[in-house]
Amino acid sequence: MMVELTAVPGAALPVAALAEHLRLARGFSDDGSQDATLERCLRAACAAIEARIGKALFERRFALTLLAWQSADEHVLPLAPIRRIDVVRLITRAGTELVVEDAGYLLQPDRHRPVLKAAGVRLPVPAQGGSIEVEFTAGYASDWGGIPADLQQAVMMLAAEYWGQEADAERGVPFAVAVLLEPHRPLRLRGMGQ
Repeated sequence: MMVELTAVPGAALPVAALAEHLRLARGFSDDGSQDATLERCLRAACAAIEARIGKALFERRFALTLLAWQSADEHVLPLAPIRRIDVVRLITRAGTELVVEDAGYLLQPDRHRPVLKAAGVRLPVPAQGGSIEVEFTAGYASDWGGIPADLQQAVMMLAAEYWGQEADAERGVPFAVAVLLEPHRPLRLRGMGQ
């Protein structure tokens, strides 16, 4: 289970750029009356794109709760790009927390599949009935300008679809948006006969 610990601040969202993209307030003064709706469209577009590509656009903190590691010496994290591992905790069934020393693990960055690796022989294991909590910071950038240009364009195009309420659930993501997202999607490799 993964939860978002911090949200994207409204000031980081390109509301004015979306208004310009939609050509709102042409010939009129911008009174900001549409800003809340534009922000909702941007948040929805960002969320849809992040879900499709498995990457966080804006930098923020997440917590991943596990019952066990994928293997004794490593665990592939479900989101990229990971900036840093903030803390790893072992939690007992009774709720007691033990913070794992930074020297016990390391982050192996990857564009699509970052990995938390054991610094020694194996990753620390929780007691019977316990769990593991990994808090990490992920995202391309803390501001709009640091997000790759093709992803910026995809967000604008999808937010414009949401603004016009032209989004069709049966149609899925518009073709032009899907093309922009394709280089950012993780490859799914399968062995023979699978």
